[in-house]
Amino acid sequence: MISHRYHFDTNPNSINIDPIMSTQLTNHLNKERSIQVMSGWPMLVFQFLLVLFLIAWFSIMRNPVGIIAGVLAVGLTLLLAFGYFTLQPNEARVLILFGAYKGTERRSGFHWTNPFYTKRRISLRAWNLNGEKLKVNDTRGNPIEIAAVVVWRVADTAQAIFDVEDYESYVRIQSESAVRHLASSYAYDGGDDDEVTLRGGGDVVAQALTIELQNRLSKAGVVVEESRITHLAYAPEIAQAMLRRQQAEAIIAARTKIVYGAVSMVEMALRELDNKRVVQLDDERKASMVSNLLVVLCAEAEVSPVINVGTLYS
Repeated sequence: MISHRYHFDTNPNSINIDPIMSTQLTNHLNKERSIQVMSGWPMLVFQFLLVLFLIAWFSIMRNPVGIIAGVLAVGLTLLLAFGYFTLQPNEARVLILFGAYKGTERRSGFHWTNPFYTKRRISLRAWNLNGEKLKVNDTRGNPIEIAAVVVWRVADTAQAIFDVEDYESYVRIQSESAVRHLASSYAYDGGDDDEVTLRGGGDVVAQALTIELQNRLSKAGVVVEESRITHLAYAPEIAQAMLRRQQAEAIIAARTKIVYGAVSMVEMALRELDNKRVVQLDDERKASMVSNLLVVLCAEAEVSPVINVGTLYS
């Protein structure tokens, strides 16, 4: 009998479980063990010969004892028929005898085992879980829509059958929980240049989601092979506002580059004019030239120059 010990702190809402209890609970996890049953073909031949023997028996024995023995042999023959089962590649059968786990058969083919075994079929193939769109808040509180696809398979059949009630439902619910937690841990976009975001994180976000899923699903004997975000967008109620913000940020970024390039070109023009002594410009002329060049280089529309046919000072 396991003694559960709890330590209560001053906060009535918090319960700390003793480490010994945690270790004991961990030890309750089931582990798969392999079992090899016999091929079904020798038993099928034996059962066929047994049927022939019973036919001959009933044709010879007419007394009550012989009839009773024949009926029992027929019952045995029918009972043996419940021991047959087949396995395709990447399939397994979990064998249970009166509630006790006996092992897992993974070899494909035609098999026979104890007819009293309960044989639970379980697929070892890769599964695709295409998650539904979830509405959650990112780390900055912005409502977003997110969905992910998860590729998973069963690695430990004993854990999948005995440690969770329904491993398929468990994978689906825990995947949704992991995606929600991931979305609340990252910002949708923006931030510093070195900040990982959901939109720009790419492989980093996918790896974080895979690790989160594996930590949650390992209890069910499930291995996560890959996970990817398939849908990511702002929630409809703020989508237009966020689109305008993104447009404004894009315009500001573009303008910054344009101004930086224009200043560099003006600086180069003044330096080349001065080095090649094409014309001598005082500060007032330089200021006028810089102003005109910046207008030409930074204007959104095409600039129409005004030709001065007089002197530089007119």
